[in-house]
Amino acid sequence: MGLTYATVHLTNLFNYQSMEINALVDTGATFLCVTEEVALQLGFELTEARRQVVTLADGHQYKVPKIAPIEVAFGNRSYVTEAVVIGDESLLGALPLEAMDLVVDPRRRQLIANPKHPNYPVALAK
Repeated sequence: MGLTYATVHLTNLFNYQSMEINALVDTGATFLCVTEEVALQLGFELTEARRQVVTLADGHQYKVPKIAPIEVAFGNRSYVTEAVVIGDESLLGALPLEAMDLVVDPRRRQLIANPKHPNYPVALAK
């Protein structure tokens, strides 16, 4: 097994600035996480952003900027969400993965649409 990366399209829904990023698919992370550079390129003002306390894998907690609304798109799927601004690498966490009904193909190390729902995302409502 190895790391899986995916190219996703991000759009700031306030000013419609957008860009593509290569994000690490991290099923152990909760949120979409973007770097400060990505947040600034999308036109977010980090000094005005709300803050979110996050816990890293090593147990340390940090209060970091949270930007919204941001649309993340992959293939024919998209999701409007928030993103936390942290680290030196963007991460695609469980919330956007579940909302867009995406799964990791570990053999090919690729992010794909759920084969059970190839034409549109299906989310659990229970």
